[in-house]
Amino acid sequence: MELNELYSEVIKEHSISGHNKKHLPYATIVAPGRNPSCGDEIELELQMENGIIKDSAFTGVGCAISQASISIMIDLVRGRTAQDARRLAELFLKMALRQPLLPDELQELEDAAALQNISDMPARVKCATMPWHTLLKALDSI
Repeated sequence: MELNELYSEVIKEHSISGHNKKHLPYATIVAPGRNPSCGDEIELELQMENGIIKDSAFTGVGCAISQASISIMIDLVRGRTAQDARRLAELFLKMALRQPLLPDELQELEDAAALQNISDMPARVKCATMPWHTLLKALDSI
C-alpha cells in the first residue's frame, strides 16, 4: 500500500468511525467551532484534570475532512498536557498552511500527518484546521 493510500484510509476511518463523536458528560470545557464556508459545526468537549486532557469528545456535523480532523486530533491530544496539545495544534496549523516542518515535528503529529496534502486543496484547509483552532480557543479559556 502506498503512503497516499494509507493516508486516505486513515482519513476515511476517522471520518466514519464515530468513536470520538459523543457527548462527554464530565466536560470541564466546551468550545464551539464553525466553518461557515462549508457548514461544519462542532462542539469540542474537554475534560481537564490538573492541566491534563483526561478525555475529549465532540458533537456536531461536517464534511469528511473536518470530522476526520477532529477525531484524529482528539486521539492525539487525549492524555497530554494543555501545553503539549497547544504545541501539536500549532504544528498541525503550520503543516496545513504549507509552512515547513522538520521530520521529527511531522512525526509528532502521528495520524494527523495524513492531512498533510490538504494544503493542496485550499477550499478544504478551513475544514481541516477548524477543529485545531477550536482546540486552541478551548485551551485559551483555562
